[in-house]
Amino acid sequence: MPKEEPIVMLSKVMLHYGDGAPVLKNISLSLHKRSFHFLTGASGAGKTSLMRLLYMGIRHSSGKLKIFGQDVSEISQEEQCKLRQRMGVVFQDFNLLNHLTVLENVALPLKVVGEQPRRREHQAKEILDWVGLGNCFNARPDTLSGGQKQRVAIARAVITRPDILLADEPTGNVDETIANKLMSLFYGMHKMGTCVVVATHYRQFVDTFHYNELHIENGCITDGNQTKWDNAL
Repeated sequence: MPKEEPIVMLSKVMLHYGDGAPVLKNISLSLHKRSFHFLTGASGAGKTSLMRLLYMGIRHSSGKLKIFGQDVSEISQEEQCKLRQRMGVVFQDFNLLNHLTVLENVALPLKVVGEQPRRREHQAKEILDWVGLGNCFNARPDTLSGGQKQRVAIARAVITRPDILLADEPTGNVDETIANKLMSLFYGMHKMGTCVVVATHYRQFVDTFHYNELHIENGCITDGNQTKWDNAL
């Protein structure tokens, strides 16, 4: 059987902000369906920059980045937006819309892809119940705690069952019980075929769950065992 093509491929990718020193240096890796990766490293090592590259929120300076088989340097902004619809993203600053209710925030990705109102409301309520926010449907994000906002952002990211889930410190504002529940949600998505990348400082998760680890140090991925990153779990 031929080897499955990666859904994300970076080859010798460099990233500079302006004229400064490179933030990411010669990053080469492949991510497949049904794979789960922890992205680790100290603050400032380049984790968030790599996540932004994968989401096409910023443009790499050199090298090649292919997502779903398409070279992102060769496609239009409209085509990039279509690719993003196949992704779920949890940002460190949540990026919730304060003029929408919690329910409307979570249902928004389904609205974008044309899901019927009744169906998207049902799915949004279901996932909010699951993350323990069933009493917050009509609340506005600016009335919530940091941990509640985190769970809303995660619910919004996973509601479409994306092909790729990128989560930047998704358990940083919740207690251990909720963190474990969220990890089980990510695990379930991974088993259904989603490629999951979780950036974290929480070493306990990395040591407990034993998924592939991408460790960034000074803009470089330091572990030399490239093959383990390419294995679909």
